[in-house]
This record gives sequence, structure tokens and C-alpha cells, in this order.
Amino acid sequence: MHRDLTGIIEGPLVTEKSTLMREKENKYALKVNIHATKEEVKKAVETLFKVKVTKVNTMVVGGKTRRMGQNVGRRSDWKKAIVTVKAGETIKFFEGA
Repeated sequence: MHRDLTGIIEGPLVTEKSTLMREKENKYALKVNIHATKEEVKKAVETLFKVKVTKVNTMVVGGKTRRMGQNVGRRSDWKKAIVTVKAGETIKFFEGA
């Protein structure tokens, strides 16, 4: 683990689906560094939020192609992590506290 923990987690993903996952399944969706491994994400979440992580799923989301007139550009690819937390524990970051 060569990166510092604050650089791994880039922010929360707040969508309808992620809110339902958080409420029903105790899973949290995070935007993470594209080079972060599952082990690094787990260590960062456990250290920063003081919770026990039971499972980490990661996926790379491809950037969309965008046009502005004749010019065509592309948004960057990014990585999403779905973190399952031990039953009964919550991440206060998502609760607005």
C-alpha cells in the first residue's frame, strides 16, 4: 500500500440506487482513485470511517464522449467501489453528520 489513504477515496456517489443499497443492504458507493486496489479501498474506509468492511467490489466506469459543436471530447474514465459494511455499522459521512 503505497498511497496515502485520503487520496484513495475521492467522494461519495449519491444516486437513487446507491441510497437504496445503503438503506437495505448496508452497502456504500464511493468514487475512488482509478489506480486504487480493493485492499487499499478497504484499508482507507476502515481507517477513515472507523467501520469494519466485509466486502469490496470495484468497477471502472468508462468516460462519456461529449460534443460542443464540431469539437468532440471525452470525459475521463473513473473507478467506482461498492463497499459492504458489517451489519449494524454506518458511515457517518453519508448521513450528513
